[in-house]
Amino acid sequence: MHIFNPSIPFAVRLSLLLLLWLAGVGAHAEALIPSPPKLAAKSYVLMDFNSGRFIVENKPDERMDPASLTKIMTAYVIFSELKNNNIQSDDQVYISEKAWRTEGSRMFVEVDKTVPLAELLKGLVIQSGNDASVALAEHVAGSEEAFASLMNKHAKRLGMNNTHFVNATGLPDKEHFTTAHDLALLAQALIRDFPEQYKLNSEKEYRYNGITQYNRNKLLWRDASVDGVKTGHTKAAGYCLVASAKRDGMRLISVVMNTTSEKARATESQKLLKYGFRFFSTHQLYEANKPLTKLPVWKGESDELPLGLTKPLYVTIPRGEYDNLKATMKVDETVVAPVAPGRELGTVNVVLDGKQIAQQPLISLKAVAEGGLFTRIRDSILMFFQ
Repeated sequence: MHIFNPSIPFAVRLSLLLLLWLAGVGAHAEALIPSPPKLAAKSYVLMDFNSGRFIVENKPDERMDPASLTKIMTAYVIFSELKNNNIQSDDQVYISEKAWRTEGSRMFVEVDKTVPLAELLKGLVIQSGNDASVALAEHVAGSEEAFASLMNKHAKRLGMNNTHFVNATGLPDKEHFTTAHDLALLAQALIRDFPEQYKLNSEKEYRYNGITQYNRNKLLWRDASVDGVKTGHTKAAGYCLVASAKRDGMRLISVVMNTTSEKARATESQKLLKYGFRFFSTHQLYEANKPLTKLPVWKGESDELPLGLTKPLYVTIPRGEYDNLKATMKVDETVVAPVAPGRELGTVNVVLDGKQIAQQPLISLKAVAEGGLFTRIRDSILMFFQ
């Protein structure tokens, strides 16, 4: 039956047309995503924390002066050393003349005195103290130069391929650089690896030596969902901000570099965050270490092997597109024991509108030892005929 058939009453045809039009509008509206905002910044990115998807990118790999955004890595290294019990939060840290004389933002520690490490951490994260940064670096590695070597090793491990540090503060140096992309990876690692220590980044003020200083991240006052991360400013770097916000279980990380003012870096960062939360959503499709499928195993003590993922699989997609996701699994056709746990034996692929948006390896979730002589002979014969 065609809706334009004249034998159908006009009122019925009109109702059918209206229903079809509404259905078409609804389907179109769900997939309608505007272009991302253009920011008054030299370089910027917006990344989803869980999926790692970069929603917005503008010159993401251009090398930039990071200024005090450097201290995100300084804090990361300190937290790593604490976790490994190489240092303790109640350590008394000596304040050298070099630390005391370091120019720029200060915690106002005193030379030749000792300060508890936990206090210096607050001075580093909340007050962005260069003096605290140098004192902590010297305490951990003996010198700021040796500490920078540690920073670079962590950067390499985290995949920060366009980053190189020469100091713990972010004071300008032609060999000290990073990118918006790399800083997003670093912020993601900081939040993921040290969630309890990360809470320091949301503190709005800290008082030390009779002086109260305020966190320079103005978004902490503007937006209750923002809980970090770090500001930076030098003449060479302009005004920079790495921000993170969490709403309804979705966390986003924005990096805005080389804006013209404190107000601009906050405003431009907020534009990115609003765009991401408004038009995108993040979904966990699979949990880690849970069987997703089973694979036959030849010549083993067990005939089958459960496969799963080493980490949860998240996807970040335009809002309204969840029902259009398609997930497939590709597994090895022939697996012969012994099989060690963690062995890659396939992949999970997630596709949206014909484009692959996520992929993770399928790994064996348990070991399968080699079977007895009879099992091995039997399966060898069966494999020959198959």
